[in-house]
Amino acid sequence: MSRNAESTAFRSALEVIRAVEPRVADAIGAELTDQRESLKLIASENYASPATLLAMGNWFSDKYAEGTVGRRFYAGCQNVDTVEALAAEHARELFGAAHAYVQPHSGIDANLVAFWAVLADRVESPALKKAQVRQVNDLTEADWFALRRELGNQRMLGMSLDAGGHLTHGFRPNISGKMFDQRSYGTDPETGLIDYDRVAEAAREFKPLILVGGYSAYPRKVNFRILREIADSVGATFMVDMAHFAGLVAGKVFTGDFDPVPHAHIVTTTTHKSLRGPRGGMVLCQPELADQVDRGCPMVLGGPLPHVMAAKAVALAEARRPDFADYAQRIVDNSQALAEGLLRRGAKLVTGGTDNHLVLIDVSGYGLTGRQAEQALLDSGIVTNRNSVPQDPNGAWYTSGIRIGTPALTTRGLGTAEMDQTAELIHTVLTQTTAGANADGTPSKAKYTLDPALADKIARQATDLLAPHPLYPSVDLT
Repeated sequence: MSRNAESTAFRSALEVIRAVEPRVADAIGAELTDQRESLKLIASENYASPATLLAMGNWFSDKYAEGTVGRRFYAGCQNVDTVEALAAEHARELFGAAHAYVQPHSGIDANLVAFWAVLADRVESPALKKAQVRQVNDLTEADWFALRRELGNQRMLGMSLDAGGHLTHGFRPNISGKMFDQRSYGTDPETGLIDYDRVAEAAREFKPLILVGGYSAYPRKVNFRILREIADSVGATFMVDMAHFAGLVAGKVFTGDFDPVPHAHIVTTTTHKSLRGPRGGMVLCQPELADQVDRGCPMVLGGPLPHVMAAKAVALAEARRPDFADYAQRIVDNSQALAEGLLRRGAKLVTGGTDNHLVLIDVSGYGLTGRQAEQALLDSGIVTNRNSVPQDPNGAWYTSGIRIGTPALTTRGLGTAEMDQTAELIHTVLTQTTAGANADGTPSKAKYTLDPALADKIARQATDLLAPHPLYPSVDLT
């Protein structure tokens, strides 16, 4: 699409919106301005292409499409079938997967589909076979009661939150923690790295139904071959949540033992983050789980979002282009350059560096909590998010860490030289920020002091750093 065509498309869309609710149109325009001017380092965010964004705003939004391709509960879904089939085809080819399910609305939804597909396969199906019935509605009340109890009495083993795991991997505040009896494996207290021998020991002791690999804040590669061997040794289903690093798998930066798709029984992901698509989820699986996964709606999901599936198809098609592999490699190059720049300036990094798209700074070395550091950086035009570090003394709210990532800045075209400059900006802000005190004089985990003039100076420098790399240069809303 030409620059003029893209500008016309977005301007026209805002004009239509403005005629109904101008405040929404203003907020959309303001968001583009904010994203253009901010140094976005949130590891889970990116910038979708104009084609992907436009694919979400269309008449598919008006369609109900419960079921799967060719097996809908509503008539008139032939065009939805087309886009869902295309999205699944692109996903299979991109990741080398046997089966792809593109309906999940988010990463959490994708994980729920995976969990219940495994429960249906490992617990429900044997119960139905034993009772000699075809479906749960045919069970007696006594058998149904027994099955429900058994479904709620299964075990999951995954990475601990402070080591970099995700809330959806069986932790109590999330529904997954209410579904499973969960235990965690951590990382080596000295190196911050996964100790596979300890994971194997935990699996032998706990005997989980599901072993979960994957992370949201672990800055290293994971050996999925070893984890699959551990899962097999205890009869567990091996599930990998690759939401954060899916783009690195798609771009063939992670291959062999570090590509989860050949090793896992079932893989979940978001379609944004490093994959650079619309906000949504997806499940990839081996053939034996395909039928159960395809029952995600209505088992777990509400009605599919055909307009988002259309955008997924566009983004996955983009990821199959040769230049996406170059993009994925540049994400890692930039992440490692950013880590090296921070280390040279004296920052403390969890695991001492990175192999992937993210860097985790332990800001206790600056005398700050994660919350103080996050806000001070935001004041300075640098958007990050606070995150726990291993054995974090400040808990999951205030934290002791800042998680930063390079997918978004890499999309804008910034390279390793700009990553070193970014490291300098971050280090300057953190060294010039001091922790505050509560009214009673006790140390505060939230209050801080940063010279506003310095914050403004850093924000201007961040804007100058971004200036040669405009965001959505083909979109002019003026």
